[in-house]
Amino acid sequence: MSKLVAFAAIQGGYKVVSSVEGELKKALDTYDASTKIGFPNTAYYLPVIYSLTGMKCETLEDLLMPMEFARGLLPAHVKSRNHLPYLGPLLDAGMAALFAYEVKEAIRILNEPDFYIPQEDPDIEAGKIWVGPADDTILRKRGVEFVDGSAPGFAAIVGAAPDIETAKMIVEDYQKKSLYIFCAANHNGKTLTEQCLEAGMQIGWNTRIVPFGPDISSAIFALGFANRAAMTFGGVEPGDYKAILHYNKNRIFAFVNALGDIGTEWAVAAAGCVNWGFPTLADTDIPEILPTGLCTYEHVVANVSHDEICQRSVEVRGLKVTISEIDIPCAFGPAFEGERVRGADLYCQMGGGKTQCTELVKMAEMNEIEDGKVTVVGPDVGDLKEGDTLPLGIYVQVAGREFQPDFEPILERQIHHMTNYIQYIMHIGQRNIAWVRISKSAIEKGFTLKDIGVVIHAKYHQDFTNILDKVEVTLYTEKADVDKLTKRAKAEYKTRDERVENMTDEDVDTYYSCTLCQSFAPNHVCSVSPERTGLCGAYNWMDCKASFDINPTGPNQPIEKGECLDPVLGQWKGVNDFIYKASKGNVTHYNFYSMIIDPMTTCGCCECIAAVLPICNGVMTVSREYTGETPSGMKFTTLAGVMGGGASSPGFVGHSKFNITQGKFIVGDGGLLRMVWMPKILKEEIKERIEKRGAEMGVPDLYDKIADETVGITEDEIMPFLEKVGHPALKMDPITG
Repeated sequence: MSKLVAFAAIQGGYKVVSSVEGELKKALDTYDASTKIGFPNTAYYLPVIYSLTGMKCETLEDLLMPMEFARGLLPAHVKSRNHLPYLGPLLDAGMAALFAYEVKEAIRILNEPDFYIPQEDPDIEAGKIWVGPADDTILRKRGVEFVDGSAPGFAAIVGAAPDIETAKMIVEDYQKKSLYIFCAANHNGKTLTEQCLEAGMQIGWNTRIVPFGPDISSAIFALGFANRAAMTFGGVEPGDYKAILHYNKNRIFAFVNALGDIGTEWAVAAAGCVNWGFPTLADTDIPEILPTGLCTYEHVVANVSHDEICQRSVEVRGLKVTISEIDIPCAFGPAFEGERVRGADLYCQMGGGKTQCTELVKMAEMNEIEDGKVTVVGPDVGDLKEGDTLPLGIYVQVAGREFQPDFEPILERQIHHMTNYIQYIMHIGQRNIAWVRISKSAIEKGFTLKDIGVVIHAKYHQDFTNILDKVEVTLYTEKADVDKLTKRAKAEYKTRDERVENMTDEDVDTYYSCTLCQSFAPNHVCSVSPERTGLCGAYNWMDCKASFDINPTGPNQPIEKGECLDPVLGQWKGVNDFIYKASKGNVTHYNFYSMIIDPMTTCGCCECIAAVLPICNGVMTVSREYTGETPSGMKFTTLAGVMGGGASSPGFVGHSKFNITQGKFIVGDGGLLRMVWMPKILKEEIKERIEKRGAEMGVPDLYDKIADETVGITEDEIMPFLEKVGHPALKMDPITG
């Protein structure tokens, strides 16, 4: 090991510790010693110090303890002669500096409480780009991804790339591998975060580009996140430093990329990270530490080219990443799932009430389809002008010796995820109410609709290789073709839904979850029972059961109902326990059968949204296809915006079309007999089912008693009609209690 490395790191340790001791003395001279300090909204105090030493730093005076500890860790200076090339002194110097950096950041938050913005996404317009230490809510939400493997690790990048293009390339390489990118420090005043913004990239926890801070001290937040994960998910006790570091080496696959000239302060931080088993790879000519030891392979690697730094980092860390080589012009991976395509970025769109957009997956015989064939029938996005729309029909045929028709809706619903994984593309909805938005950046990259088919083919083979052998995709963009596919698809949906027609919630002890939409509605947990289909309309109870059989670790997990807490409103202890955990503690409970009292959470993918109409003593519902005004005073889009982000909103609830006529539909509030208004297009679509359900409830002419927009679009307008026809809701108990 080079004497130069040891000298730089140990010198850096002394420099950092001395500097922070000065800052702490100044703070103690400025504030009372009992002044509260800490990172916002965390039970882990200063997490690196707390996890490794057990010290609880709560006041300014408490910071004296870790600083004294850090001073004691500093080794003797490197001698000019007879230097012993041991790694131990470097590790001690590095740890001392990291303790000091955490104290430094605590003092910064005391002095500048608004320096960091304590939320997932920065406020770019307000100039608040540094998110600082993740609070415990973010930790619970994001940390579990490192445990279940959906985030295989993180790249802690300090400094800045030589130019914007290189920065974008490096970051996107890591995103493609589903890694988080933790950004800290600057090089000659430039930061990687600012380079990403200049390149038009969206930063924040949702895109896995996390801008911790502009100084090398803010890199401590990455290590704090890792140590809190060990305590939260690994059950490691504070102060058990061996277990903390061992957990991180074996479970949190992370590494450092140093972009730019490495001074003593960066060198000592890199030495500190080696304690965690996190190696450093630099793009400059620095002394290396190549022998293995604490790290899986090399500790410090120099002169790594920018086009190789991602792959080399993964290799040196010993991280096993399944790389999806999908031949499309845009980047691809889960990191892009949370991206929005907003108005200013929009080039064109399909569906969303502008045109028809339908998705259908059907089983085929092996000799009927050609694997890998992707066909676009009709104009493509390259034929459009900015602002144009297209109808779209995505028809996927699959074949396999182990494939069953029951698996069709499971694969069909995956189109939502897979399309969202494409950078610059946004997908919402499902079945015949899908919505695809394509950004200008995608068009500039050369994106075409065929790329959606390429992604579906590749991902179906990767994710469902055990049940299928062939995948062929056809994308229709001519209105006549899309209408024809939609007509066929609706018949298929109807057949699927009717498979649970005679089942009741009391028939089963197990319900199923669906968390496919959490990328857009993080708190939303859909629970699917025989009498409450998924609010998107794509999954019923049997579909979820089949999905779990295919993928036992997927988004459709079994929920043991457990003790029934309220048979009228539909609440079970087992369901409550599950949704609390699946919503990362944001939702404690909800009711299946009520929209008045703690209703189920709703996401923007719902087919319909119901709302209370208090003057009419009833409820209305509106489907996505209807774009007009409603008696609630809000259009569908407004309703979805207000309560479609995963909230439980009393007086409102998202649901599927099929659910309207299921036996348990808002039965806790009076059931379907409360329905006083729905748009004509929806009313006619489910006419037979309304008539059948109305007869079962003793009102065979219920269909004729439900108002629509031809009667009125305000409560005052429809009330005379309801009184004239004798709507049953008018004689029921007050809906608001």
